[in-house]
Parts: sequence; structure tokens; C-alpha cells
Amino acid sequence: MSVNVFHYGEDILSAGIALNICRKKTKGILSTSARENIRLNRHAVESIVKGHKTVYGINTGFGPLCTTLINEEDTKRLQYNLLLSHSVGVGEPVDQEISKLMLILKVHSLAKAYSGVSTELLERIIWHIDHDVIPIVPSQGSVGASGDLAPLAHLFLPLVGLGRVVYRGEELPALDVLRMYQLQPLEPGPKEGLALINGTQFMLAHGIVLLEKLQNCLDHADIIAAMNLEALMGSAKSFDEELHLLRPYPGSQYVAQRFRTLLDRSEIIHSHENCARVQDPYSLRCIPQVHGASRDAWLHLKDRLQIEMNSVTDNPVVFHELKTITGGNFHGQPLALPFDYAAVAAAELGNISDRRIYLSLCEVIPDLPRLLMKHTGLNSGFMILQYTSAALVSENKSLCFPASADSIPTSLGQEDHVSMGSIGVRKALRIVENLEKILGIELFTAAQGFEFRKPLHSGYLIDKWHEWIRQEIEFAENDRLFSPDLEKAIELIRSKKLIKRM
Repeated sequence: MSVNVFHYGEDILSAGIALNICRKKTKGILSTSARENIRLNRHAVESIVKGHKTVYGINTGFGPLCTTLINEEDTKRLQYNLLLSHSVGVGEPVDQEISKLMLILKVHSLAKAYSGVSTELLERIIWHIDHDVIPIVPSQGSVGASGDLAPLAHLFLPLVGLGRVVYRGEELPALDVLRMYQLQPLEPGPKEGLALINGTQFMLAHGIVLLEKLQNCLDHADIIAAMNLEALMGSAKSFDEELHLLRPYPGSQYVAQRFRTLLDRSEIIHSHENCARVQDPYSLRCIPQVHGASRDAWLHLKDRLQIEMNSVTDNPVVFHELKTITGGNFHGQPLALPFDYAAVAAAELGNISDRRIYLSLCEVIPDLPRLLMKHTGLNSGFMILQYTSAALVSENKSLCFPASADSIPTSLGQEDHVSMGSIGVRKALRIVENLEKILGIELFTAAQGFEFRKPLHSGYLIDKWHEWIRQEIEFAENDRLFSPDLEKAIELIRSKKLIKRM
């Protein structure tokens, strides 16, 4: 099987490419020209050290110790100590895919040759990626500026023979795995330790996973909602193209177009065109506006991540021997705000989904029985499933307070405003994981309600989706243990199984 090649530092990195490198569908390499640029940039740092010019992080202490000069003999020890002292993260380890994405993102940033690191350092990180020797990184400890210091320090402890890694499914001391391959720990040179821990790769890696998961939820939400609209005998008029041209947000136009495709030639829609109902509840009528607004938030997040993953977020930035700039490219604010925006967008998808679940239980639509079951009383039907979705929606609301609205001074006041983007993105991922469960509940209930529209047909795609769902989850005539069905529904969302078959 052929594998695509990506050139670190030169090609444009996207979320999809980063995930493909992570999943071994693409191989990341350093080109000859990239190696030469890295060599020249490294030479600039070495010249600064030998010339005794004072440059932050190269021959000074860090943070509030920026005025403390370090002699040439101690510059290497300074970088080693930096990794040790900053490795103070706590909490459960992040997912291994996120750790690997952090490595990939860091290589791409450093390979742009503005950080003064050596080719040997980058080659060792690439070795970790290619051999799936993935560092264990605690999930808590970053405030999102000056970069993701603590988690990145843990990420790169294995380079110096410290820390622990996961290798072939087993957690091992990093030094043991290096010895298996007859490799020696690296000795970080001037500036290299600082270059490793400065940057936004922790929150950025989480953001890539968030982007993929949220897109999956958006894609499922439209189709599930369309099936539920058919079960509830909703109108297709609210998806009219001319209507949405009058308020042309990209997200709402896209969702409306999807619904026109999904409902095309639906017998169910035509069966009640002349009914007495004037208009649908908002959870049906306003699907393009609500789902579409969440899609627009997703597009904004995608755009911000694309910029960030192709940026240099180090400090100081080394242009050449005579020009180094101590700036704030490591500050996570450009990501922190979109993360909070995406969190609210995800929560709102769950909110409107729960309203449709509730509506489907209410016996307000002809031939759709109360609680989605004909013989209730003895049977509770689908009543408690909505309790679960309500609980998840409420939990998500409690998680929606923007982490970026907070800032706590650190580093003895030197770092007096921080982004909290690392907290925001972890919180957003929790919201999306809850959203997957809410959509799983709506998938389960929508499939049950849709059954009552037979023998009428919907559009081809919705009919096929219902058929595929029924291969996994049976129609419920009476109460049964619904928990296994619910787990199957949630897994159908997470696995993208139904989307992939379209």
C-alpha cells in the first residue's frame, strides 16, 4: 500500500494530514532543503552563545529569571534543567493519539527553522512518531501561555532518557525502549529545551481531535434530525432555497441543502402537504439556523487551527544571528476563544436534539403513539431515554462557561495574562463526547418513530439509514433492557459506520 509523503516545515499541514500521519496513512519527513535551513538556524544560536550576546532563553534564565545570565559552559545544563523543572503536570494521561499529534505538530513548527534546534533533535522526535514510542503526558497543568509548558515538558522527557512511554501497548520507562533500539538519550543544546516546551501543541492537538469529533456530530445530527422530522411529519418548507438566500449564512444554507437532498421524493412529506398544521415547533422548523450556526462555529475553528498548525509559536524567535525577537507567539488566546465558541456550538446541537426527542414522545402527531410505544402503562416506552438526554444537556450547559474569560497571573507576574485555552479545549471535548451520547439517543428514538410511517417511504438516503440502523437495533414493541441498544446507537455515532456507507 502506497503512503503519501509530507515534508515537515515546508508543506501546508491540515488537520486531516496531521491525523493521517498519526494513523500511518502519510509519512512525515525532513527534506534536504529543510535540513539546510535548520542547520543554518542552529548555527545562528551557536554563534550567539559564543559571541556572548545576551538573548533570552539562550544564555539567560526563564520567566522572571530572564535577567539572570548563564555562562557558556552551563547553557546545556540550563536546557536539561528546564525539562525537569517544568514536568509537573498532573491528572490522567491524555489519549495516546493526542500525544502523538503533539509530536507531529512540534516537528512541523520546529522544522520551519526559527527555533534554533538541531537536525538531530528533530530526527529523534520523528523516530518516536515513526516507531510509535509515544510519551505519557498528564492532562492538567497548562494555563495556555507561555505555551503549554508542563505537558510539553513531559512530552519530551523521553528525549533525555526520562519519563515513560507507551510502546506496543505497554507502559515502559523511556530509557528501556531507547536501549532496545541501542539509542542514547540526547543532550539538549542551547535553546533546545526552551524550543521544545514553548508552543501551543498540547491545546492544538486536542483541537484537531475536537474538530474531527464535532464534524462527525454535525454530519450525523442532520441525518438523524431529518429522520425525526419524518417521524414527526414535519414540513419541508423551512428548507426552501430561496428562503435561505434571504439570510445567506454558509452553515444554514449548507444544512438546508442537505435536507432538500435527504427529503427529496419523500412520500411521507407529500402525504401531509394539505394538513391543518400551520407551522412546526422550532426544533424542526429552525434546524438550518441552529445546526447551521454550529457549522459556522466549526468552520471558524477549522480556520483558526489551520493557521496555528502552520505557525511558529516559539519564544524567542531566531531569524538570524543579528535578529532574535522575544514576543508572544506562544500565547493561546487565538485558539482559546474559538474553543469556547465551539463548546457552545456543540452544546446547542445537543440542546435542540433533546427538544426533538422530547417532542417525539408527546403524542402530538397523528399515528405516533405516546412515548413511542403503542401499549404504554404496563410499558414505560422511551420515557427515561429523554431523562438521560436531559441530564447530558444540563451537564453540557454547566461546562459552557468560557475558560478564556479567566486569567490567573503566573511566573511571579511576568506572565500576567494567560489564555486557559488548554482547559477550554479539554472542556469542549467533554461536551462533544456528551453530544455523541445525546445524538445516539435521538438516533434510537428517531428510528423508533420512523417505523410508524411505514409503508410510506422517505427519501432514499433516510430509508437506507433506517434499514442500516435496524440491522443493529430492533424495533421495540414492549419494554426491554434498553441500555445495550443505547450503547449500540452511541457506537454507531462514534464509529461513523453509517456515514461511511453513504
